[in-house]
Amino acid sequence: MDKDKKTFGIDISKDTFDVMDSLGNYYQFSNNLKSFSKFLKLLDTNSHCVMEATGYYHYQLAYFLVDNNIMVSVENPLSIKRFIQMKLSRVKTDKSDAKMICLYGQERALKLWVGYSKNQMQCLQMIRLLDTYTKQGAAIKNKIQAEEVLGNPCKMVVSSLKRSLKNLQKESLSIETVLLEMVKSEHQEILTKLESIPGVGRKTAMMLIVLTDGFNRFESSSQLCSFCGLTPVIRQSGSSVKGRTRISKIGNAKLRNLLFMCSFTACKCNKGCQAIYERITNKGKSKKLALIAVCNKLVKQAFAIAKSGVEYNENYRSALPKMM
Repeated sequence: MDKDKKTFGIDISKDTFDVMDSLGNYYQFSNNLKSFSKFLKLLDTNSHCVMEATGYYHYQLAYFLVDNNIMVSVENPLSIKRFIQMKLSRVKTDKSDAKMICLYGQERALKLWVGYSKNQMQCLQMIRLLDTYTKQGAAIKNKIQAEEVLGNPCKMVVSSLKRSLKNLQKESLSIETVLLEMVKSEHQEILTKLESIPGVGRKTAMMLIVLTDGFNRFESSSQLCSFCGLTPVIRQSGSSVKGRTRISKIGNAKLRNLLFMCSFTACKCNKGCQAIYERITNKGKSKKLALIAVCNKLVKQAFAIAKSGVEYNENYRSALPKMM
């Protein structure tokens, strides 16, 4: 542990952020740029700020601190929650949370947070908006079906719903077009190579690129599998606890769902995925388990291809270096 480093635990919300430093000093600031400047006066080059990834609320402060050459770590809220539980803390306030985050930062080896580029931030915002439109579109389709089931639906209601659905589809198409152009402007080569993987379509390839920042945010394919929530969770202890092995699902659900849809095609036309699928099903395992294994294989293929710069070639495996 660096004795000269001063850790600041930050519990941030929409309107305020509470701060506790490693010396036990407590502060509270408003969550705005003016207060960021006041907080900055407490910091120096040896300061290390630790905070949770709380939706959107932490971004502005994190970027402000990084721009002013302050070390910042943005941690998974679940990791901090488990840490607080491990300490048997019985108090739950903003001040106590800031204290526990500070303690977490002192006891853990932290990875420095790296912000997204302007292009990356815009792409992420577009993906989130597309996800919102997809959910709204599904809700409208269900509503149209529900109205038609009545047998004598109101024409004005159905027409209005159909216009709304058409408008959503038009907006989604427009956003997807702009998103594709932005991805191509920085990652055209990676996009082309990912699309060479049998079973991986353009939408999935774009999602992989945007969410991984061109695969620069991960050092191994196993880390990427964890990010997707595809890693197995084993529950076995002694002779009494023998739970079913499941995937963690602690990760990006949107990307996981896209990969699962890709797995249906990949297990038929992707030689490596087909071999895994057949090996697992031939052992009597469930098809769903085999498809999840195919998802993992697709992630590993995508990671290896993105890092090596070599297009997919089912007959030349040695062309793909091991990036496990």
